[in-house]
Amino acid sequence: MRVVTDFPHRVERLDPAWIPMPDGVRLNARIWLPEGASDSPVPAILEYIPYRLRDGSAHRDAIHHHYFAGHGYASVRVDLRGSGDSGGVLKDEYLEQELADGEEVLRWLAAQRWCSGRVGMIGISWGGFNGLQLAARRPPELKAVVSVCSSDDRYADDVHYMGGCLLGDNLSWASTMFAYNSLPPDPAVVGNAWRGMWHERLEGSGLWLATWLKHPHRDDYWKHGSICEDFSRVNTPVLAASGWADGYSNAVTRLVENLPGPCKGLIGPWSHKYPHLGEPGPAIGFLQECLRWWDQWLKDEDTGVMQDPALKVWMQDSMPPTPSYKHRPGRWVTEPSWPSPNIRDWRLPLTPGGLAFDGKPQQDETAMTIQSPLTCGLFAGKWCSYAAGPDLAHDQRQEDGGALTFESPPLEETLEVMGAPAVELELSSSRPVAMVAVRLSDVAPDDKATRVTYGLLNLTHRDGHETPSPLEPNRRYRVTVNLNHIAQVFPRGHRLRLSLSTSYWPLAWPPPEHVRLTIFDQGSVLCLPVRLPREEDAEVSSFAEPEGAPTIDQTLIEPPHHNWYVHRDLAEDVSTQEVINDRGRVRLEDSGIEVSTRTVEWYSSKYDDFDSLCGETLWERELCRGDWQVRTVMSTVLTSNAREFLLNATLDAYEGKRRVYCRTWNHRIPRWLL
Repeated sequence: MRVVTDFPHRVERLDPAWIPMPDGVRLNARIWLPEGASDSPVPAILEYIPYRLRDGSAHRDAIHHHYFAGHGYASVRVDLRGSGDSGGVLKDEYLEQELADGEEVLRWLAAQRWCSGRVGMIGISWGGFNGLQLAARRPPELKAVVSVCSSDDRYADDVHYMGGCLLGDNLSWASTMFAYNSLPPDPAVVGNAWRGMWHERLEGSGLWLATWLKHPHRDDYWKHGSICEDFSRVNTPVLAASGWADGYSNAVTRLVENLPGPCKGLIGPWSHKYPHLGEPGPAIGFLQECLRWWDQWLKDEDTGVMQDPALKVWMQDSMPPTPSYKHRPGRWVTEPSWPSPNIRDWRLPLTPGGLAFDGKPQQDETAMTIQSPLTCGLFAGKWCSYAAGPDLAHDQRQEDGGALTFESPPLEETLEVMGAPAVELELSSSRPVAMVAVRLSDVAPDDKATRVTYGLLNLTHRDGHETPSPLEPNRRYRVTVNLNHIAQVFPRGHRLRLSLSTSYWPLAWPPPEHVRLTIFDQGSVLCLPVRLPREEDAEVSSFAEPEGAPTIDQTLIEPPHHNWYVHRDLAEDVSTQEVINDRGRVRLEDSGIEVSTRTVEWYSSKYDDFDSLCGETLWERELCRGDWQVRTVMSTVLTSNAREFLLNATLDAYEGKRRVYCRTWNHRIPRWLL
């Protein structure tokens, strides 16, 4: 990324800035202002997230908030109620309190003497979510949104559930917020009140994972904040962006298709990162694209954004499988609208071990069965890649031994797929609760298999996520499994491989007991969205090189360490996936705070013992400056049996070496067709 130091406007920073809420709670903000804004008001840009602006996201915040201010905007970073140095307690994600507070923040910003009254919102992940959610509430101050790596659907397309299956990332993400919520505000900002505020958080934030497990179906809990419930509410112009390695790429095309107001979509090769910091590369000049969006909708300048195509995506070239890419070769392609008239559906019937290129199913029906080992999924990577280690899927040959596979002949010409593949299956199950995991892989001539996309379906959700029902064993059903959207080149000579399994652990929690699925080839079809070649592709322009403002100074004290391990204890027949995310120790020079964060996750199972499944996380976080030192240690353990989930969590907090808080949670939660 090119670091910019010479801007059209000099920048001053207000830190801290306090935004009052109607109930007396104050939210902490950091504001970057172009010089002279008090005399010549400018539009404001808000990022509203819980990731601790002073010692959490400060490194990233400086890159783009100073950049926007240098180009004539008041750029504002606010910590949610109960996070960072803001008052109150954060009790869950996207609650009504958070959104009501957000409306108050927008009103406050618009009323400042340095603000023109027009506000935009930007955010990645949580901030991308609440930008869309606040737009659906139609506050008059909010004039434009940039939403990155977010979702319109909190149940079907978020970190908690996928196809009605419980995701392993649900535990991982819950533990992340458990750790964030355990930290105190900074005494240098809030004064002597810090200790009381800290204990209020420790006692009041709660164990979010228990709440999420108690809502395994699409109910009002998840509908709240899911703008897909009524897309017509969002008239605010939205620029939606994500990456193919991210867990949230599917929402971009849905937003482009369904939002009634102006909406443009952008999907690159990236993981869960802002595109100007994108990994895998290439990163792009995303902040320049944001400025075009802000100038159009906040300053009434015609920047040409409405003449841009509806969708611009990175068409990925074929690559050998590896759990970590620095760069994904490919090219930018565009579509004038979505759904696109340039996409056609290619239906490939399943045959015994194969995919029928001619579109003709077998004359005589064949029944094929699969009962996968619990360990099918150890090399699947994370549901959402954070580029924090080797967290992408590895060579699928290691998974396909536990799956039912269907492979095509070698392609006679290059094939481009763009959109969401789907698989229609006619099947029966030996048990009333079952799942199917579906993977589509690119198989090279040397037999290496790279997973291109995948999908999951809890088969009790075959008719929808609101009112699932058990399967009748051995009864035939027709189901559709939707796979994640993708844009991918399959070269001439490569083969397509479709793989079906009855487990995908630990990416998803398996069913409560052994399941054997029977797949009937007649009536079972792979549906591929094939993109036709376009002359216009040769004229598609690339983006500018990424740039941003200088970040804050920090000193590395202890180096970070990230890795994934797969352990096979053959004596005990136990398999464990271990994920280490040690961010080391750094000193933030502007605040003098030393920050240390270490996380380890373990996901284990014993052979085919379904009661042996265990997910465990351990977080240690420490903040110190001079004599002030605080440390928190959080452990979460999730196990299950055929009837219920068993959840145990502990939280310990320390001042110096003295433990000042300790709490244990124990929950038994019914499985409810999960």
